[in-house]
Amino acid sequence: MSRPRLVIFDCDGVLVDTEPLANQRLSAWLTEAGYPVSYEQCRQQFVGRSLVSVQKEVEATGVSLGPDFVERWYRELPELFATGVQAIPHIETFVGAVQSAGIAYCVASSARVNKMHMTLGQTGLLTHFRDVLFSATMVERGKPFPDLFLHAATTMGFEPSDCIVIEDSVAGAQAGRAAGMRVFGYHGDPHSDRDGLVASGAVPFDDMRKLAGLIPIA
Repeated sequence: MSRPRLVIFDCDGVLVDTEPLANQRLSAWLTEAGYPVSYEQCRQQFVGRSLVSVQKEVEATGVSLGPDFVERWYRELPELFATGVQAIPHIETFVGAVQSAGIAYCVASSARVNKMHMTLGQTGLLTHFRDVLFSATMVERGKPFPDLFLHAATTMGFEPSDCIVIEDSVAGAQAGRAAGMRVFGYHGDPHSDRDGLVASGAVPFDDMRKLAGLIPIA
């Protein structure tokens, strides 16, 4: 495996531990709207995807979430994360290793940039990524399509073959592989879909301390 020139991080579930809170709230909202779905089902079905795509899928079943669904969601995020957001264990160690190796890096997330500012800011990680944040709002199609990762790579000045993607969702892994990039699938969360990550072409790992050993970054 060749040394990467660009490391592309997903945000939620890779840099910050927001998935439990977010999916508990999403499950409650969808169920109240008439689309019964459990927390576990949300984790399987919607993790890694944009809220716009979630709304389209739900409303295709005849359930209306309202024209302001996405805006209401983002308005409530400060309250949702008011108790604090934690960084994924040991992620700063890997980010530090990438920095020490002189390898470029960025974030490519389905979330809006202002949400990334909020969650990364609470963990202290924003100082590393402030100027290299890419959102699905910047492209026509979000994950599992490759558009976001290709946009990030092009903007950063690299070919897809130069890039690796760090993901925790099946949709994200599918997007990275569709973009022609190597993908590493983090499944440290007990609700992660390890089998789905592997089936999508990702190299699985469950501890950020192991990641540097899987990738020749030195």
